[in-house]
Amino acid sequence: MVQPTVPRQLVVVGGGMVARRLVDALRSRDVAGQWAVTLLCEEPRAPYDRVALTSYFTGRDPDDLALGGQELWDDPLVTLRRGVAATSVDRDGHTVSTSDGRVLPYDSLVLATGSYAAVPPVPGKDLRGAFVYRTIDDVAGLRSYVENLRTEVDRPLRGAVVGGGLLGLEAAGALTALDVHTTVVEFAPRLMPLQVDEGGGEALRRLIEALGVTVRTGTATAKIVGRLGRVSRMEFAEGAPLDVDVVVFAVGVRPRDELARESGLEVGERGGVVVDDTCATSDPAVWAVGEVACIGGRTLGLVAPGYTMAEIVADRLLGGEGTFPGADLSTKLKLLGVDVASFGDAFAAEPGGLEVVISDPVAGVYKKLVMSDDARTLRGGILVGDASAYAALRPMVGRALGGDPAAYLLPEGAAPAPAGDLPDDAAVCSCNNVTAGAIRCSVTDAGCTDLAGVKACTRAGTSCGSCLPLVKRLVTTELEKSGIEVSSALCEHFELSRAQLFDVVRVQGLTTFSEIIAKHGTGRGCDICKPVIGSILASLGTGHILEGERASLQDTNDHVMANLQKDGSYSVVPRIPGGEVTPEGLIAIGEVAKDFGLYTKITGGQRIDLFGARIEQLPKIWKRLVDAGFESGHAYGKSLRTVKSCVGSTWCRYGVQDSVGLAIALELRYRGLRSPHKLKLGVSGCARECAEARGKDVGVIATDQGWNLYVGGNGGFTPRHAQLLAEDLDTETLVRTIDRFLMYYVRTADRLQRTAAWVEDHEGGLDAIRAVVLDDSLGIGADLDLAMAGHVDGYEDEWAAALDDPETLRRFGSFVNAPDQPDDTLAYVSERGQPRPATESERADSGVLIAGTTLEVRR
Repeated sequence: MVQPTVPRQLVVVGGGMVARRLVDALRSRDVAGQWAVTLLCEEPRAPYDRVALTSYFTGRDPDDLALGGQELWDDPLVTLRRGVAATSVDRDGHTVSTSDGRVLPYDSLVLATGSYAAVPPVPGKDLRGAFVYRTIDDVAGLRSYVENLRTEVDRPLRGAVVGGGLLGLEAAGALTALDVHTTVVEFAPRLMPLQVDEGGGEALRRLIEALGVTVRTGTATAKIVGRLGRVSRMEFAEGAPLDVDVVVFAVGVRPRDELARESGLEVGERGGVVVDDTCATSDPAVWAVGEVACIGGRTLGLVAPGYTMAEIVADRLLGGEGTFPGADLSTKLKLLGVDVASFGDAFAAEPGGLEVVISDPVAGVYKKLVMSDDARTLRGGILVGDASAYAALRPMVGRALGGDPAAYLLPEGAAPAPAGDLPDDAAVCSCNNVTAGAIRCSVTDAGCTDLAGVKACTRAGTSCGSCLPLVKRLVTTELEKSGIEVSSALCEHFELSRAQLFDVVRVQGLTTFSEIIAKHGTGRGCDICKPVIGSILASLGTGHILEGERASLQDTNDHVMANLQKDGSYSVVPRIPGGEVTPEGLIAIGEVAKDFGLYTKITGGQRIDLFGARIEQLPKIWKRLVDAGFESGHAYGKSLRTVKSCVGSTWCRYGVQDSVGLAIALELRYRGLRSPHKLKLGVSGCARECAEARGKDVGVIATDQGWNLYVGGNGGFTPRHAQLLAEDLDTETLVRTIDRFLMYYVRTADRLQRTAAWVEDHEGGLDAIRAVVLDDSLGIGADLDLAMAGHVDGYEDEWAAALDDPETLRRFGSFVNAPDQPDDTLAYVSERGQPRPATESERADSGVLIAGTTLEVRR
């Protein structure tokens, strides 16, 4: 076939993510130069990542959101017209008129105009202070308004988001980032009603409210009331009004199909340009893709189906036969820091479905799989709080899982790794329609040797990124089959492993995330590298975890130095070294629990846990405890938790060494030591092992000659017995050996890797570690000793320090505008003489205790 010497003209109307994908896909395949493309972008900038719009609030440069590099726009066959809109289409003349007065001829036209933010017809929607959340200009205007208002108003600002779906929670995150106390108002009975079921919605609500965002579901906005021309109050069909300074409407989108309507193209009953399964409209010279396309009778508001449409049109323009395979509506997002994922038949709409549900309100997790009636074939699922299994599960929809479905819902690492078993035709990246086979071929045939190369070759993981864990496992598996060394990069922002990054930070004396990523990383970081660097900085003693920039790096519990509970309250765990406590200490803890109405329980680590503390109570509780001589027990952190002990030779007739004295000395030595994962120690005074030391990361068992040292044990879902590292050590040698073992682990383990897994993964295993800590085979013994000495000398109780810092104490408020007001959604009943969270049915009982009232125990 002879190719034309003059390229045909393609005009693409719209400058969004799908439009860019279309241009990119066409130019990457059109090696003969059959088409010259003109892209009309109404906004004054090149296409950018709308999915990451909220990240604009972490930096003011819109270019940070730009999709891809400049190479596409430098292509001589691509013309990008910024700030230019299409005003009309002459289908008979095959021309498009533009807002700058030009008339562009076309051989084919693609409408990729996307959608606009819908605004409900409520009075007051046009007042100053009412915004939508759709473009960079929208969020820039929102930010500017809030910052200007803060200079005029001498009080905390209050905001509301109308809409509790994907976009609404994104907007709530934006307002929260601006330090605006935010209320989400949702008409449906739960948050994200299109993605999660009732159980998932309740779990999501608890997690969102625990972050300080108020949620009002089942609520219809009736009116926005203004004062001096700007927003001041919201009124509802039912319920009390809400004083607000800013309102964001995020109730959904509507297709921008006005060009199609005016040019006589067929549109859907509820809007959108009607297209067939090739994305062609009623005019064979006009195509429509993305949110403006009505395909199969509906419009699709997700980017992944839009990308698929873009690929199909690019294929068709070059003579291919691609057709739309159906929409994959799977989603995985991090909303306000909370992971949410939904895929397949998530609501079990198909007859004969079985639901496998794991709900852990204490951990803030809700997971559901929908299976076929024989419990073998995966149909769909919902993940809230922990979506780590999403990348592995989504490609398996419609396929047999090959094991117990519940195993896939257990904590990460417990489920069987599916990467090697995935069929070649399983879709791994739905955004870019990349299969497991394509990823394997990129390694075996195209010669890609790392994740970055596979992403560039296949586009897998280049959009939302949710598939990257699975992509990485597939790449690793194929590389290992080929005998190629596998990259240990921490994440896409750091090529260094965690161990390498630790050494870089330590040697160069870096103290902030900004310094570290500027010198050794790229981009702005992610939820993988930020907590890791926060942990590294804490391990190196660079300052308080909530000081300055470090506060933004911390995980959920570290943000408030307490463990979040199922009802949004917190637990308080004072340190009780070795489990030894005086009567006065017990009385002090009891008085605190009694005065604040807290539930008390002895933990497995031989200390006392106080449950039911409200966030504004935490500083008051800790002031009492610190004054009584207690310190933080670090139950919230990846650090030393406890050193469990039996009474040993001081009381027990079988004890051969003072286990309590050693346990106390070890706990006081390693308290506050931040590490890749939590650390638990145990000391038993004889071989009867009452302290269960061999189930700990470090276990010590007394002998007649001294102490036996065991390492690499843990309880949990996959219990591990600790292994013998050394025998009959004297106390000084024992402590030095533990020092080196722990510090070597802190420096070299991967993120979230327990000591058991670290010992197994370490090259040479336990023998190699023994050589390092006992024989100084690497010549770093003195350095490890010095590092531990620095930790011991530099220890500072985190809560005591926080109580002396007014800036840190500002974090502990129930509401921004009323920091000491109790959260009236917390309700309790008495059980066995102590409070516990009330169930929904119990909340209607007049005998239920509401937060902030006096506890009256019901017998």
